[in-house]
Amino acid sequence: MKFSTKLTVAALAACVAAVPASAQMRRNIRIVGSSTVYPFTKAVSERFARANPGIPAPIVESTGTGAGAKLFCGGVGAGHPDVLNASRRIKLSEFRLCAANGVSQITEIQVGLDGLSLATSKGGPLRNVSLRDIYMAIAKAPYGKPNTAKTWKDVNGSLPATPIRVYGPPTTSGTRSSLEDLIMVPACEANPAMLAMKKTDEAGYNQICKGVREDGGYVNAGENDNLIVQKLEANPGTVGLFGYSYLEENANRLTGVAINGVAPSAASISSFKYPGSRALYIYVKNAHLKAIPGIRQFAAEYAKETTWGPRGYLIQYGLLASPDAARKRAAAFATTMTPMNAAGLK
Repeated sequence: MKFSTKLTVAALAACVAAVPASAQMRRNIRIVGSSTVYPFTKAVSERFARANPGIPAPIVESTGTGAGAKLFCGGVGAGHPDVLNASRRIKLSEFRLCAANGVSQITEIQVGLDGLSLATSKGGPLRNVSLRDIYMAIAKAPYGKPNTAKTWKDVNGSLPATPIRVYGPPTTSGTRSSLEDLIMVPACEANPAMLAMKKTDEAGYNQICKGVREDGGYVNAGENDNLIVQKLEANPGTVGLFGYSYLEENANRLTGVAINGVAPSAASISSFKYPGSRALYIYVKNAHLKAIPGIRQFAAEYAKETTWGPRGYLIQYGLLASPDAARKRAAAFATTMTPMNAAGLK
C-alpha cells in the first residue's frame, strides 16, 4: 500500500512538472490570433459559454496570426494562450519555436474557408485586375526595379488613371502572408529570372517577390479590418485587402474587385476558382487540455456540423464551409486531439 501511494504521488508530481501549477490558476480559455478568424471564434465562444455555464467565458484577442503565434508558442502555463486563431497554416519556423519552448503537441483544426478579397467603395472605378497588376502596383521593387507607378493606368494601360493607394494588413497578420503567397509570389514567379533567383538568392527573392512599397502606395492599416472598410468609404478610389467575411458584411458599402476575371464570392472561394481562396485554422495546445477547463468542449463546439457546416450558424458571419472530407478530418482531430507534425509546413 505504501509503495502504491508513493507511486501515485510520483505520478502526480510528474503531471505537475509537465504542466506548471500556474496554468491551473487561470480558468478562462485564452485565445489569440487572426483578426479574420476572430469573429468566428468569438461567436463560437459565446455559444460555448451559454452551453457551459459552469465554465468562464473564453477570452478572445485579435492580435494577428503572426503575433498570436509568438504568444501561443511562448511556452506552457497560465501566462501563455491555449488556442491560436490563424488565417493561414502555422509556419515551420513557428512550429519549431513552439517545440523549443516546450509546446511539443499541437492539434490543428481547419475550421473553414475564406477569400483574401480586394475591395473598393461603391462606384469605385477599379473593377477587374490581374495578379500581375496587383504585384506591379504594390511591390516595392517589382521584378527587381524600383516601383515608380503612381496610378493603376501606369501598371496596366487598360486600367483607370486612379492613384494607387491600397490599405492592407501588417506583417504580423496571416492575411499579409496570404497576400504574399496567393497573389504576389505567383505573379513574381511568372518571371523565369525571379524563379531562378529563388534557388540562388532566397533573401533577394523575398525582397523582390514579397516586399511591399513604403511610399504610400501600400498603407499598413493594422489588424482592425473594420478600419479598412471605413478608410475605403472615406477615400473613394482606394482599395482594401481583407477577409471575405468583411466584404460580405459590408456589401451595401463596398464592391469586390475581380482578380483574373473572377469576383470574390462564396461560390468562387469554395471552388478555389478565386485566386485569394484560403483555409482558416485554430490550433490547440494539448498540454493545457487538463489544466484549463473546457478546451475539449470548446473544440467540440467549433466542430459541430451546426457550427461550421454548409448550414451552420457561422455562415451568417461570412465563414465558408470546408469540403466534406476536410471538415470530417478536422472534426475527428477536434475529438481525438491528435497532435500534428511538421510535414507539409513551410
